[in-house]
Amino acid sequence: MLLPAKTEVARQLRRYRAWERMMLASPADVGVRATFEDSGYTLCVLMGKRCAREAADAAERYLRTTPVTYMQEQSERPRPVRAVRRGPPVADRRSPSGRKTPSGAA
Repeated sequence: MLLPAKTEVARQLRRYRAWERMMLASPADVGVRATFEDSGYTLCVLMGKRCAREAADAAERYLRTTPVTYMQEQSERPRPVRAVRRGPPVADRRSPSGRKTPSGAA
């Protein structure tokens, strides 16, 4: 995995935090909000994250550590487990003839 230059990460993180403060100061300003969201998106792309808060956290970790340590931390983080649904719910099962069967019978 390619990692961004730390100077660029630091610059984008400063930009994101500055726009975050401005957005919190005037949340009704559409222009400020749009620029804040753009800076968050840029940070997401730079850090490979889906959420701006995760990207900001990842940028801070990246700036505190060496690239090797950061990569090890990333690979050690548990991935969220997705629920796998196997087959239809019990109540909707049908017999081979197409009729619904009681939930206890197959």
